[in-house]
Amino acid sequence: MKQKSRRSFFKKASISLASFSLSSLLPPVLATGLNQRVFKIEPEVYFTTGFKTAEVSSNSALLWTRICSQPKPNPIIHKREEKVFRHPIEFDENMPVEQMDGAVKGIGGLVRATLLNAGKNIKSEWYPALEENDFTVEIPFDELKPETAYQIIWEAKLINSENIFETRGFFQTAPDSNSRKPIQLVTSTCQYFWSYDNDTRGFDSYDSMSRLNPDFFVHTGDYIYYDKPGPLAKTIAKARHKWHAMDSWSSLKDFFKNTPIYMEKDDHDLLKDDVYPTSDAYGELTFNDGLKIWNENAPIRNKPYRTFRWGKDLQMWLVEGREYRSANKLEDSPQKTIWGSAQKEWFQETVKASDATFKILFSPTPVVGPDRDAKIDNHANKSFQNEGDWLRDYLSAQKDMYVVNGDRHWQYVSVDGKTGLMEFGSGPVSDAHAQGWDQEDLRTEHRFLRVNGGFMGINVFREGDKPVIIFTHYDTNGNSVHEERFPES
Repeated sequence: MKQKSRRSFFKKASISLASFSLSSLLPPVLATGLNQRVFKIEPEVYFTTGFKTAEVSSNSALLWTRICSQPKPNPIIHKREEKVFRHPIEFDENMPVEQMDGAVKGIGGLVRATLLNAGKNIKSEWYPALEENDFTVEIPFDELKPETAYQIIWEAKLINSENIFETRGFFQTAPDSNSRKPIQLVTSTCQYFWSYDNDTRGFDSYDSMSRLNPDFFVHTGDYIYYDKPGPLAKTIAKARHKWHAMDSWSSLKDFFKNTPIYMEKDDHDLLKDDVYPTSDAYGELTFNDGLKIWNENAPIRNKPYRTFRWGKDLQMWLVEGREYRSANKLEDSPQKTIWGSAQKEWFQETVKASDATFKILFSPTPVVGPDRDAKIDNHANKSFQNEGDWLRDYLSAQKDMYVVNGDRHWQYVSVDGKTGLMEFGSGPVSDAHAQGWDQEDLRTEHRFLRVNGGFMGINVFREGDKPVIIFTHYDTNGNSVHEERFPES
């Protein structure tokens, strides 16, 4: 309780500072000629699409941002259909991208970040924000202290300019593997720009997650939807626009100011539904285009599959389900795979090496399900049953290991009838995105089923000396709708 109070005070007292522009305090450049005086005012740069602190470990973090030439995104002018997904009405797919709802133009310049702790600062070099990377920048920090609070000072400027725009944020590094610090995380999946709850702030779930003051956030894929209208992202420019519009929602920007993120991709934020490496292009957008744009916007170090330790009692694995998979429609066999052989070998080695009390596999797609009979792209489907059976057998043999999955547009808790493996589906980020399952279709695997939106919270702590983990499903307003509690077995 004391730790949380100190952290809340740090945020309120030190972090919630308004962004400001030093250039507004500087005099204009005066030019003269032909008895005229012309004031040349250099354009501002802005953090309109926010910033993220990612891949946080006990001694490192990866910072991401994009610099922009406009202070606010374009306003929303289209009305929406009153049905699932809330598609925009009469949206002109051929209008210039810079005129679309939520559009935010980028601008070239330089970015620098400084980390502050206990009066000491760690300052990065100036990093270029280049058009070829959609003006995004990633700044790595290493040799940080475990379980330590850092204030972030972001600075951006135009090249050859001294006028600096500044904004601030906060994060804490993970505790080391001997720490018994309580951990609270949140996770969600499946968010489509037009399924927003509020036309000013965006998604209520993000504001609700903020109120829980989590240590970090895991997004399990489908952060955006290339293959839903408003626009259909069949070009690189339209695909990049989807990221700009999503990241400029106020609820997301405010959440990521103080909450680290770990990201996984799935099909819709890579190219299109059920995609695999040899899939056809989506319009002009190819699989490799999708990978480049993903890497511009999702701050990840090294390989897309990785593991992170948060103290003595928690380790998590984030896996890659699209880059290494076989074609979905191939006949199933022991060789057919979603993960690929290298990832499977890495996963087994790192799980074996772990002495964490609780282990969580974050999977972009279901492992247990149940799923719809027509689906063919995940481990809960018959099309990947060989690898699915292997994975369920392997996971259930591990002590205190659970699966948290994305992709499904409903909330659930399920137990595999053969192995006893438990899976938790967080559900989509908004009610408008919930669909695909009948609320009355309660299967034997289900311990909980709710066809609506929200998110999930996971708490790891100790009662006396006994480790406990709690999985809680929340609605979009942050009300608890279901809880599962497990002591160390």
